Amino acid sequence: MFDDPLCDQSSDITERADGPLLDAYSRAVIDVVDHIGPAVVGLHLRTGRHGGSGSGVIVSPDGLILTNSHVVGGNNRLAVTTADGRNLNARVVGDDPDTDLALVRVEEDVVLPAARLGDSKSLRRGQLVIAIGNPLGFESTVTTGVVSALGRTLRARSGRLIDDIIQTDAALNPGNSGGPLVSSRGEVVGINTAIILGTQGICFAVASNTANFVLGELVRHGRVRRSFIGIAAAQTPLPRRLRAATGIEQASAVTVSSIEAGSPADRGGLQAGDIILAIDGATVTAADDLVRNLTADKIGRSVTLAILRSGERRTVSLIAEERPRKS
Repeated sequence: MFDDPLCDQSSDITERADGPLLDAYSRAVIDVVDHIGPAVVGLHLRTGRHGGSGSGVIVSPDGLILTNSHVVGGNNRLAVTTADGRNLNARVVGDDPDTDLALVRVEEDVVLPAARLGDSKSLRRGQLVIAIGNPLGFESTVTTGVVSALGRTLRARSGRLIDDIIQTDAALNPGNSGGPLVSSRGEVVGINTAIILGTQGICFAVASNTANFVLGELVRHGRVRRSFIGIAAAQTPLPRRLRAATGIEQASAVTVSSIEAGSPADRGGLQAGDIILAIDGATVTAADDLVRNLTADKIGRSVTLAILRSGERRTVSLIAEERPRKS
């Protein structure tokens, strides 16, 4: 046996070529962790009620913390553990199960390191992301990965679809929930929310643009306002003959199964059996489309529904109201 000088030379060249790349990757991750890590906290329930331990990210120096709704679990008070070991008390400012987000405020008069919410619309598939949290109780754990996909939808525990979900392969475990997903620029681009048990490398985060909207609503109103018309509806396929006869291109819509007495739909003349094709010009192919378009900006103003009634196309106008809060 003998050493091959050409082989050794090739190995040296490869190491020299990869070295700067690996160093740049490491530096990017280290810089992000140094910058954002102090703003990541552990959250713990003070009672034995539903909910559990999780993570959160401080988004303002006076102690506003974003986390998951399922971490809060319907509780009003939480214990907070900061990255530097301080134990603080916090109360829940607002909770939005429909996006699995909640906002918590530290009660002590402190100044805390805060992270900045970035623009999730600027993300690209393959982009480096870093997850920081407290998986399985191991504090300040860092994992890295890439953006695997964008624009996913995920069913919230409330039953509503959450739009614009980020899929990542950054390893997450129970306890990471509510912690930040961070770009290499040191901006929070998502709030980690879910893993699929039994799989590897499929994890999800609520996009930072959604979180930014929910944050503003919870600060201003203590809740996320959404509009309401007062119907129960289900997806229905549209037969080809009906589509041809009415000039409709969409393959499905939603059929109104019932109408709440005294609701906007009732006052506006909508009837059970009506097929809703669009709301304010936005095509409705499933019940989730209808829910998604009933946003806060429609509260108190006229909403136009394009419908089919007895095989004829019509329009119905009604005044949407704020959706009642669940008890």
